[in-house]
Amino acid sequence: MVDGLDNVVFLVEDQPTDSEAVLGIYEGVALTERGDYGYGELPDRIVLYRQPLLEQSESLEHLIHEIHVTLVHEIAHYYGIDDQQLHELGWG
Repeated sequence: MVDGLDNVVFLVEDQPTDSEAVLGIYEGVALTERGDYGYGELPDRIVLYRQPLLEQSESLEHLIHEIHVTLVHEIAHYYGIDDQQLHELGWG
């Protein structure tokens, strides 16, 4: 469990729906951009893409590492951390 992570669903899909080569995606409104957020809001989504993760991984250990890095990356977007900041932190 991640402290402060609220109203987020984690999903696994086979492939991204567009042609973009990504391992995962955060779909929602980052905490830093939310105004009135309350009861009845649909959950934000973090989706991992199974096929691209498998294709990128040469072993089970590498797959576990890629899933970990992808989850950290997408959860960071939930907290309002952008790709540039992630890169500066060594996660991009």
